[in-house]
Amino acid sequence: MSIDPSAVIHPSAVVEPGAVIGPDCRIGPFVTIGPEVTLGARVTVKSHAVLTGWTDLGDDCVIFPFATLGEIPQDKKFHGERTQLVIGARNQIREHVTMNTGTEGGGGITRVGDDGLFMAGAHVAHDCQIGNGCILVNNVALAGHVVLEDEVIVGGLSGVHQFVRIGRGAMIGAVTMVTADVIPHGLVQGPRGVLDGLNLVGLKRRGAEKSDMTALRDLLSALKAGSFRDTARQIADVPDTPQSAYVREVLDFILGPSDRSFLTPR
Repeated sequence: MSIDPSAVIHPSAVVEPGAVIGPDCRIGPFVTIGPEVTLGARVTVKSHAVLTGWTDLGDDCVIFPFATLGEIPQDKKFHGERTQLVIGARNQIREHVTMNTGTEGGGGITRVGDDGLFMAGAHVAHDCQIGNGCILVNNVALAGHVVLEDEVIVGGLSGVHQFVRIGRGAMIGAVTMVTADVIPHGLVQGPRGVLDGLNLVGLKRRGAEKSDMTALRDLLSALKAGSFRDTARQIADVPDTPQSAYVREVLDFILGPSDRSFLTPR
């Protein structure tokens, strides 16, 4: 066990031998920290949280009461292999959030980026890959192998099917079931999610130019005409055509590897 002398640990907390506690960490009452857990600097773990398994947390994370990080996957194919949960820096992980380690068949690592907000009751399943700056609102459930690129927002009570990819800057409305891939900067709404346009508010907040938003609108109109992949391939193959970086991002996403189809417009 390695506990930095500057860390403050409540007497009722259980820190098992082998755990690594970084400088200036704050461990609250009745917390349990397992033998393969590593905390970076200035991590705060509030009362009754459980950190277990092979779990690494980056600097300045805050873990709220009753969160459980690093438990084994909810997957019958899991047979006790040694897999990992890696969480980046400055994440806010609220009450009753659960994040599981990976599986051997899924690469062995569940990974969460930096600067995320995981609101109460959210679930990140085995082998998910979560980018930077993502927000999961209350009671969002991500199934296994889901990929969220940077700055994705998933509205409350929504679910994402296993192996789905959600592109950078996409917005998923509340109470939505996402069963197929979502293009970057897409806006998804409805009980059975459909692509309902672009996340224009998010684009504006990120400083996108009007010309970029117009180019994305034109691309979305073109994609409606047929198969997303076929249309994207045709557009991408046109020689010497100037393209917005946002358009190129969407085309690359559509033409990238996937186990799912795409959510399409109404």
